[in-house]
Amino acid sequence: MKFTQFLKTKGAIAAIFMGIFYAIAMLGIFLPGYSAIPGNVDKLPIAIVNDDAGEYGEKIANQLEKNLPFKNIETDITNKKALEDLEKNDLALVVHIPETFSADIQKGETSSKIDFTINEAGATTVSSTMKSVVTEINNQLSTQFSQQTAQGVLMNFNVPKDQAAELAKKIETTYEGNVITINKISAGMNNNMLPMFLTMAGYTGAMIGAMQLVSAFRASRKKASKKRLFTYVQLTALVIAVVSSLAGTGIAYLINEPSGSLFFSIVGQQILNYMVCFNFTAVLIFLVGEGGMVLNLPILLIQTLANGATMSRQMMYKLYEWMSHISPMYYSVQGYYANLYGSISPSPYIWSMVAVGAIAMVINILIVTFIHKPLPLEAEEAEETMHKVQSVAEVTS
Repeated sequence: MKFTQFLKTKGAIAAIFMGIFYAIAMLGIFLPGYSAIPGNVDKLPIAIVNDDAGEYGEKIANQLEKNLPFKNIETDITNKKALEDLEKNDLALVVHIPETFSADIQKGETSSKIDFTINEAGATTVSSTMKSVVTEINNQLSTQFSQQTAQGVLMNFNVPKDQAAELAKKIETTYEGNVITINKISAGMNNNMLPMFLTMAGYTGAMIGAMQLVSAFRASRKKASKKRLFTYVQLTALVIAVVSSLAGTGIAYLINEPSGSLFFSIVGQQILNYMVCFNFTAVLIFLVGEGGMVLNLPILLIQTLANGATMSRQMMYKLYEWMSHISPMYYSVQGYYANLYGSISPSPYIWSMVAVGAIAMVINILIVTFIHKPLPLEAEEAEETMHKVQSVAEVTS
């Protein structure tokens, strides 16, 4: 066989096609998607809550609202409600000016603080960006208030040395930013990215499993009815889901060491994640056969950006944001963040996964029922079916 002849074989053509297709799909999806960082940072919603009745609080609130690089700034909100929204990642930052802020500044007896609250149990880009923004704000405010205090001090030149030293100290400590981090995650990207890695492991395994089991479904069409084979496919997927979830969760515990009390909830979500992703990816394979795997690849790549582990929905471009609403990966990642690191219930995300999985399974049932034509059973299977029919007839008679 000549090399040119080998290149014309089905395997070689498929390999060439997949190499080109995957390169185009990956770069064509990842590069535009990641260009949202930091370009869309200004779309992140934040809240500025001013509880200070004095002049300084209002001035700072107006100054922050005017100068911060965010288009979506909520000001008509209570601190309690803002913190609740932050827990749900509906806000990226909460700036709270306390009611005694102006009084503390004027007294100069203690450091005056503004609270900046950040939630780490969410997209990595959001928390890191907010930390950088808060650092810059605090540096500017510290300089501003130190200068204001210095102006007041300089009006009193003839002061004893001990009083001068005390006034100098007051200049340094007039303002102090109070950075509060809720749902703090242990150091290490392995901890912050664990929700995504658990989800990706389940999704990738389920996608490959869908290709193999649907292929087995097609190959066994003459050996059993469509209904029975579809049931076998789902049962096999469930067995794989249980075994792979136990293995994956075990690895996570060996490396990341999450709380032991979360073991069964993580395993349970991972099993659900596999089954939902299995039916989600099986739709295209049931519909168009092996070509469905090719179509599943760009969908997987889009979800890698749209799952909320790297950037929040507010930062995503429309295609990725749209995918996050129908993607099992997004709900799985958010559910893991809530379960592993958050203080809110993962139930809304779990039920969203159930809804996506149920819809996908119904679509698969419809495809198998109406698109896959029934085939004549082989003699052995037909005879077994006949015996069952006869047995039922005898019982009823």
